Amino acid sequence: MNTVFEALSHPVRRKVLALLKKGPMSAGDLAEHFDIARPTLSVHFNKLKQADLVAVERQGNSLIYHLNTSVLQDALAGILDLTDRKDEE
Repeated sequence: MNTVFEALSHPVRRKVLALLKKGPMSAGDLAEHFDIARPTLSVHFNKLKQADLVAVERQGNSLIYHLNTSVLQDALAGILDLTDRKDEE
C-alpha cells in the first residue's frame, strides 16, 4: 500500500490518473497534456506501473495505458479498515 501512496503523492501522476479515468491513452497522447521532458514523464509512468495503478499494453509502436481502479479500491478499503480500528479503540 505504501507504493500506491507514494505514486499518488506527485501531482503529475495524479493528473495522469485523472486523464486515464476518461479512458485508455497512449504515452504520446498523455505527454501532450504536460510541459515536461518525456524521460521525466516516463519515470512517472514507471512509478504508476510499479504501484499497479496503471496497466500497459503495446499496440504496434505505441504503449497504451489503462487505469487499474482495483488497486485504488484496495487502498481505500485499507484506509477505511484503519479508520474502523481507530473507532473501536
